[in-house]
Amino acid sequence: MGDRGRRTPGPRREEVAQLAGMSADYYIRLEQARGPQPSTDTLAALARALRLSDDERDHLHLLAGRRPPAGSTAGHHVSPGLLHLLDQLPTTPVQVLSDLGDVLAQNAMAEALLGGVCSVSEHGRNVIWRWFTDPAQRTAYPAAEHDHYGRMYVADLRAAVARRAADVAASRLVDRLKAASEEFTALWELHEVAVRRSSRMRVLHSLIGPVDLDCQVLLAPEGDQRVVLYTPPIGSDTAERLALLKVVGTGQFAAPG
Repeated sequence: MGDRGRRTPGPRREEVAQLAGMSADYYIRLEQARGPQPSTDTLAALARALRLSDDERDHLHLLAGRRPPAGSTAGHHVSPGLLHLLDQLPTTPVQVLSDLGDVLAQNAMAEALLGGVCSVSEHGRNVIWRWFTDPAQRTAYPAAEHDHYGRMYVADLRAAVARRAADVAASRLVDRLKAASEEFTALWELHEVAVRRSSRMRVLHSLIGPVDLDCQVLLAPEGDQRVVLYTPPIGSDTAERLALLKVVGTGQFAAPG
């Protein structure tokens, strides 16, 4: 049959199969779900042959029962939209963190409550690194909760490392933490995995006293950045204490993040 009989635009099955480096018969069996589960390499070749977008490629992998490959990441660049959001919440502490724990941006209220760390380079602005290597960072949090924070950090970091696969920055951070902290190493060997989505924390602030906070984590579409909002729990006096902090100025504290 000639091109005149084709009902849909785009390459023929034979053309797609050739571009993907497979036989037309195998490609047809894949279309009809009659063949064996395709490998990730086969799916990647099909995605290239079909010129799929990243979202379409990921959908193809999911349909085939495979994990989508790692997509593009935002890195350390914070979008103007997120920076605008931080400025529009003058009474709510908000931070933008990488999935590895780097503080990338924060508004004035977050700096007043949790301390400014964005100007610190390399691992110094990483909340996980500071938690396990600088004992002074823990003084702003109840001692009874230190173990909880440590396990939370490590479980969330393990999830991020797995998502990033053979990522150099992730491997380097883990190696440095293992070399610097026996506590981190022991927790890492537990192999606990838990993506942080929400939590409750208490900050012992020298100017306004103990502050209870609900931490809500919003993930950016790329997956390697998250927006963390620190909000007053219902029935607490946190809102009044934050209002006081906005007046009295900036505290010098490092956050669990």
